[in-house]
Amino acid sequence: MAEAVKKEEVKPKGPLGKLKEAIDDKEEQMLVLSTFVRLGILIWAGGILTLNYVQFPGLSKQDNIDPTFIASVFTGVLATFGVEAGQRKNKTSSSGGGANISKKDMEILIEKAANTAPAQTIRIEQAPMVLAPSVPPKKG
Repeated sequence: MAEAVKKEEVKPKGPLGKLKEAIDDKEEQMLVLSTFVRLGILIWAGGILTLNYVQFPGLSKQDNIDPTFIASVFTGVLATFGVEAGQRKNKTSSSGGGANISKKDMEILIEKAANTAPAQTIRIEQAPMVLAPSVPPKKG
């Protein structure tokens, strides 16, 4: 009697399955996933902004949308990647320029900050609020 040899069927893995297999640490998995989400939002916002200003041949012109929200999302996501979307007219001006700190001084400050305070705790305190109806004073 011959025993039937069962071959294990290998199911194709999706992108998340491949990500879990490639990276063991959960924090690294979340960092990679968050990067892909930010890239997706960046592509979406860029596409919406492009469609607002470009007219494709064969398609009728649609009503223009107000691009301010989409532009703010686009620049916000760019900022998370470290890209400064706005250009400064004068980098050395006192109103918008940074302090005159040399690269060496900045590295020393970063080193000291990393050694003394690797984490920061922010505590917000607020007085209790009373949400009750008040009776207006009687005239009389």
